[in-house]
Amino acid sequence: MRSQPLRLFRSELRLVFGRRRNQALLAVLSTAPILIGIAVRVSSPGGDGEGPAFLGQITQNGLFLAFTALTVTLPFFLPLSVAVVSGEAIAGEASSGTLRNLLVVPVDRTRLLLVKYASIVVFGLAAALVVWGVGLIVGLLLFPHGAVTLLSGTTVSFANALGRALLVALYVAAMLAGVGAIGAFFSTLTEVPMGAMAATAVLTIISEIVGAVPQVRVIWPYLFTTPWLAFGDLLRSPVPLHAMAIGLLTEGVYIALFLLLAWARLTTKDISS
Repeated sequence: MRSQPLRLFRSELRLVFGRRRNQALLAVLSTAPILIGIAVRVSSPGGDGEGPAFLGQITQNGLFLAFTALTVTLPFFLPLSVAVVSGEAIAGEASSGTLRNLLVVPVDRTRLLLVKYASIVVFGLAAALVVWGVGLIVGLLLFPHGAVTLLSGTTVSFANALGRALLVALYVAAMLAGVGAIGAFFSTLTEVPMGAMAATAVLTIISEIVGAVPQVRVIWPYLFTTPWLAFGDLLRSPVPLHAMAIGLLTEGVYIALFLLLAWARLTTKDISS
């Protein structure tokens, strides 16, 4: 019986990554670093202050393309992809009529929610790694590489910088886990997947808009989107960990809260389909 959750998890992963729409999302995400790399290669910007803080660094070291691609896709494209997957997690089963078959006994509802959420987290990780990996490959193909000069002016080896880049991707995946929890909650409220996807995306956009309004600066620390770009600290030496630690804690609170709300909804929901 212990292997049943693992079998269910593997089945869910096959379902998530087997959907053509989700495959298309990953494919679209992979084009972002390609387009950025080509644009920078053609225009050869000289660090005029526009765009991400390390956009101008790409021409000096291709590894910065991975950082830039994550920065560009994180505010909208990465969260949108996770919103699509998480919004469909429960609502998709309900709309197709398979949810009732899955929920045989009450305990299965908790197990199902955890398995669904775990698959969302894995997809978010895969999405972040796709952007990071393609950015790394394209950056190394189009631009020089070697020792990397960080934003703080310190020069580190390529291996050291590559490790930092991987940590950036993992941090981004952790931020997307918060979006996934919100989407899983909305997915328990409806049998229309598109509605859950839209609600998750709209809430994310609202949080980002509010986070850009100075008049409401007092609530910025409580927004789940505020710490998303704190990974820039990984490009400094020594690495200041405070902002990222606060970011992980903030996402952890949102994850716990929305998973609890999703559990409360799912375990008391009258499943008719």
